[in-house]
Amino acid sequence: MEFRAQARFMRVSPQKARLVLDLIKGRKVEDALNTLRFTKKRVAATIEKLLRSALENANYLSSEKGVEVDVDRLYVKHAVANDGPRMKRIRPAPMGRAFRYVRRIAHIEIALAERGRNSETVATVVGEETAAAKTPAKAKAKAKGKAPAGKRKTAGAHK
Repeated sequence: MEFRAQARFMRVSPQKARLVLDLIKGRKVEDALNTLRFTKKRVAATIEKLLRSALENANYLSSEKGVEVDVDRLYVKHAVANDGPRMKRIRPAPMGRAFRYVRRIAHIEIALAERGRNSETVATVVGEETAAAKTPAKAKAKAKGKAPAGKRKTAGAHK
């Protein structure tokens, strides 16, 4: 099960928020809170508040709704900062001109999930593959006994 929290229309650029979110992705909630507490970015306090909100959402569902959740096994499954609407502003420039600049806004979203009993994730992570599933194209071609498509020589090509 996934427990989510969103903070919309935050006055921080999404790029700056992603720097902090990348620090906590995939970590246990306790480790993520500790990391955010000692991060020297202004957005870290907002993300910590958001992470606590997602944790309280999980706590609420476990106590009030009867969903079985072990809060100690939660980890940050998904942490994203998307673009919000941009505010266009004008800065005065010399000789009566004006320069336009953009104030960026971010929509920050955090999702927590529960790890399995043996440290495996209950939900699978998109893009994650096992080592057995990954086999390079060259290894497949050698297994068949043929050269890879880009390495074939044709007769009379070099004259």
